[in-house]
Amino acid sequence: MSDSSPTLKERLQADVKSAMKSGDKARLGTLRLAMAAIKQREVDERIELDDTAVIAVLDKMLKQRRESISQYEKGGRHDLAEIERAEIDVLQPFLPQPLSEAELTRLIEDALDRTAAKAIGDMGKVMAILKPALQGRADLAAVSKTVRTRLGA
Repeated sequence: MSDSSPTLKERLQADVKSAMKSGDKARLGTLRLAMAAIKQREVDERIELDDTAVIAVLDKMLKQRRESISQYEKGGRHDLAEIERAEIDVLQPFLPQPLSEAELTRLIEDALDRTAAKAIGDMGKVMAILKPALQGRADLAAVSKTVRTRLGA
């Protein structure tokens, strides 16, 4: 990287070391899971992940944990839901600040204007513009639902 700020992956690695030194096993476990997911994707795709790709990996991990919480709550397993929440608390600070409702609406409107989207068939073009800007900053499923509604579906 050209500037001196550490990459997201470097920050994660530093936090792994810090958690090891402090003996925080729960935090360490979650950070190691994140590093393993990143490494797996790098090996699978034979690439070095940049911050955008690392955010995508972490975002996917958070989505999985939210889904697990929902399932555990339905099954009355609040103990397991709490473990998932703790993992979310460890991973969340590595993601960019979530977008406000106003920022999200502005980005959706801009994407609709730029693509001249008029019907549901234009959904792919709109989401292609939105996805990179929203990765890790908004729930893409909710955004997709909003765009679908705007396009009259």
